[in-house]
Amino acid sequence: MKTIEEKIFEHGENNPLYCAIKNGTKCVTYGELARCIHASASFFRKQSWYGKGRSVVLAAEKQLEFAYAYFGAHLAGLVVLPVASDINQSRLEYILDFLKPCAIIGLNHNDVQLPFIALDTFAMLEETGDIHDFPSQDDLADILFTTGTTGAPKAVPLTFANELAAAEQINGYIGNEQEDVELLALPVSHSFGLGRLRCCLFNGQTIILMGSFANTKRLYRTIDEEKVTGFTMVPASWKYLQKMSGEKLAQYASQLKYIEFGSSYFSADDKKHMAELFPNTRVTMHYGLTEASRSCFMEFHQDADALGSVGKATPGVEVKIFDESGNEMPPLGEGEICIKGRHVTKGYLKHDNQDTFFDDFFRTGDFGYKDDNGYVYLKSRLKELINVGGKKVSPMEIDQQIQAIPGIVECACVGVPDPEGILGEVVKACIVKSPGIDVNFKQIAECLHGHIEEYKIPVVWQWVDEIPKTSNGKILRSQLR
Repeated sequence: MKTIEEKIFEHGENNPLYCAIKNGTKCVTYGELARCIHASASFFRKQSWYGKGRSVVLAAEKQLEFAYAYFGAHLAGLVVLPVASDINQSRLEYILDFLKPCAIIGLNHNDVQLPFIALDTFAMLEETGDIHDFPSQDDLADILFTTGTTGAPKAVPLTFANELAAAEQINGYIGNEQEDVELLALPVSHSFGLGRLRCCLFNGQTIILMGSFANTKRLYRTIDEEKVTGFTMVPASWKYLQKMSGEKLAQYASQLKYIEFGSSYFSADDKKHMAELFPNTRVTMHYGLTEASRSCFMEFHQDADALGSVGKATPGVEVKIFDESGNEMPPLGEGEICIKGRHVTKGYLKHDNQDTFFDDFFRTGDFGYKDDNGYVYLKSRLKELINVGGKKVSPMEIDQQIQAIPGIVECACVGVPDPEGILGEVVKACIVKSPGIDVNFKQIAECLHGHIEEYKIPVVWQWVDEIPKTSNGKILRSQLR
């Protein structure tokens, strides 16, 4: 089996003039991309700090030089730690202290005492006659850190075999082909965006880099001019596009072959609406983690009767539900969602991993169940479940009910100590309401009666201006307690 890097060089030989990556007006062909990756690998190997298997921090900017440096480091035998270019100082210090990398690329922090290389360096390298061996499947490719929404960030090692398996599984489900043109406006510092870059280049197709979704005029112009056939986004991106331009994206329904959603919650009603807007487009959404990328998939048309789920296990992946003791639950039995597959990490770095797996199944930390048809339903993060007098309550269930009330923009529920000291925990609701709407907490509580059990109705209430989230839309509930 060939690594993604080998496939890029294969495309460079077989289809050297085909556009691989386009950024602005600059298009890099597969032949040019292979040469730039090769030159970057030679550059890395000439550095005094170089050593096979050592790690480098790489600022994940959506520019051509990032691709050269990223795949060039892999070809040189280095392990890459992709980070956001605007990473906060405390997170950067945590990563540097944890992994002790040997260099930092594209991220010039004056107080970091490491060899620094500007990303622009990789635009000016000359190809050499050096011979580089491709990495083996079992070699470590990347180390990504979790967002740490429920605790300290964990270091997730991914091998070339992990990333290859993920690319094959994702492309196999979505159905993107070499002639497709994909627009990438997601950050490449996260698993979703970086995974799309790998998937497209593995496929030999064209990927167009765009800074973000902020400039909607440029976004639509690019879709039109570049004849884009594939598009990926998180639910928050879709909400932004709706706010700024209504449903203009649907004007390209006949052009867009596939759309992939991921990373955060998307309601069943929103999924149904997307299916209606794009009747002939393959509209998909994945469920997965940094540790187990895209482990479930659903397609909004063919899975119309299970839009409240996160889909079924991706082909080649096993998903099971286990109780706290590691016993497999029957259909509809609730427990921890666990995943097995070639794409799954072997375990966290500098972690005993004793509780990371049930046998060969990775423990996601997500609570849910699987129905008789194999659809997986996510109820909550295990650490976010609210224990009301011994009864497990999913905050997501209450979020959805409150958000369905007219005048409510958004809601996030958390568990807090019972003010009466009886139930242990009770539900606290943090709510964003529409400007000018006259609604109070008593009215909201009355709306919930008959829709959820009485013990799930919030006891503590708070108006907030916004719900804190990560850059890819995940709610930071720990900040609301």
